[in-house]
Amino acid sequence: MTPTEKELESVASHANEMSFRSILFEESGDRNSQELLEPPPFFHDLNLDQIVDSITSGREEYNLKPFFYNRLTDLAGIVYRQQIMRDLENKSLFESIKSFSGQMRVMRGHLTAAENRYYKYSKERWFLDAVEIYCEAVKNLLDDLNRVGLNSRGMLAFREYLAQYAESSRFKTLLLEAKKLKSDLSAIKYSLLINGNRISVRNYESEIDYSMIVEKTFSKFKQGAAKDYDVKLSTHSGMGHVEAKILDLVAQLNPDIFQALDDYCAKNKGHLDETVINFDREIQFYLAYMDYMQTFDRAGLKFCYPQISDTDKNISNCNGFDLALAIKLIRENRTVVCNNFFLTNMERIFVITGPNQGGKTTFARSFGQLHYLASLGCTVPGTEARLFLFDQFFTHFERQEDITNLRGKLQDDLFRIHQILTQATPKSIVIINEIFSSTSVKDGVYLGRRVLENLLQLDLLCVCVTFLDELSCLSEKVVSLVAAVVPDNPTLRTYRIERRPADGLAYALALAEKHRLTYDRLRERLRP
Repeated sequence: MTPTEKELESVASHANEMSFRSILFEESGDRNSQELLEPPPFFHDLNLDQIVDSITSGREEYNLKPFFYNRLTDLAGIVYRQQIMRDLENKSLFESIKSFSGQMRVMRGHLTAAENRYYKYSKERWFLDAVEIYCEAVKNLLDDLNRVGLNSRGMLAFREYLAQYAESSRFKTLLLEAKKLKSDLSAIKYSLLINGNRISVRNYESEIDYSMIVEKTFSKFKQGAAKDYDVKLSTHSGMGHVEAKILDLVAQLNPDIFQALDDYCAKNKGHLDETVINFDREIQFYLAYMDYMQTFDRAGLKFCYPQISDTDKNISNCNGFDLALAIKLIRENRTVVCNNFFLTNMERIFVITGPNQGGKTTFARSFGQLHYLASLGCTVPGTEARLFLFDQFFTHFERQEDITNLRGKLQDDLFRIHQILTQATPKSIVIINEIFSSTSVKDGVYLGRRVLENLLQLDLLCVCVTFLDELSCLSEKVVSLVAAVVPDNPTLRTYRIERRPADGLAYALALAEKHRLTYDRLRERLRP
């Protein structure tokens, strides 16, 4: 069933019917029981590894890659993420979440500093500051969430959870005690008597502060701006042993305050709320992807929320593009070519022919990227998209011979395609790129036909890139796509993929290039 726009908008009205679990997973069961920590096998073929690397760059501390390795398997989970991403299109909300993440990053830095300090009271002060930063981050985020309009079920549920947490006695006590301790510590005054190598510490007894008198006396000698000789000490530099000993003596003079500090730190070691911490990590999935999208937006390339079905195989995409290639072209100030496609009724397989370097493999990769990103609940390249929710994804791209497996290239092709055919189901997607290129045309056509016939029997969705034009007219379920060239100059590629019958020149051109018999090659070889 495909969710309608009305259904997508209505999910927010049910927010109060659920308790918040995760900003990525609507139900705890949505998490795979065996979460993938490594990329799926097809990631490299589709350049999804490059895409995920770009998306997560600079956010390594959150370990986001597993979120991109584990797709969703139900429509409700996808709608849940799409609605949250729509909420985050509100710039105020987006910036508020980023601000919260920044505060949480500072808080973690303070906790790390507390762990790395050697002296007891230095550890405790860093910890006390970390707690206050954490509490303020929670309060600020709640205030911001209350000021913006939220529609997604996930964000509404999280706001409700955060409000309950901020009103809990545990949270209030945590913050109030931290503020009181900081106030008490700031109020402590003491005097140091330094005599040679001996330092005495005693309570401040309203002794006269001579600093103002000295400054006033010497002010008449001031001529112009004076050079500042104050030494700026880094707040991240550790406490020295002399400072630590002085602080120990100050603690002895103020036992009640420092005992309260000891008790507070011991009592609140596990002060961080697990749900809030998980939110801080999981929300980065959306922030990272939306930051990534901005690069394309500045280049005039569009993204859209796809309509997704787990039964309807009528699929389409307008103005789609390969993300990995597009980001490279944008950085080189080159034009990105967008393409369209559609499959209707009984159509299931795209067979793409045309000259080498004409955009065939790029189109196949973009087809795969679209479906995979949609299964994550993300927006996809293009102005409009209808896509299929698959159960498994398979790719068969050309490989170099591997002497370790003792198989020749043709045998390896057959072995790998056999594995796909035995595992695929009618809900799977298969992408094949230049299969059986190591054998003769006759054998390639025969083997290609057998493979496509098996795929047609499974009734699955497939993209097949080939130089064998005969495969493009195998069945009414097969749609022929051709990589176009400039009509007046066939050597120039347009990188447009057109829906039309194969022109019969793909293999001839590939063969001529292989044997260096193209016009350009012949001119080069025959040059005096």
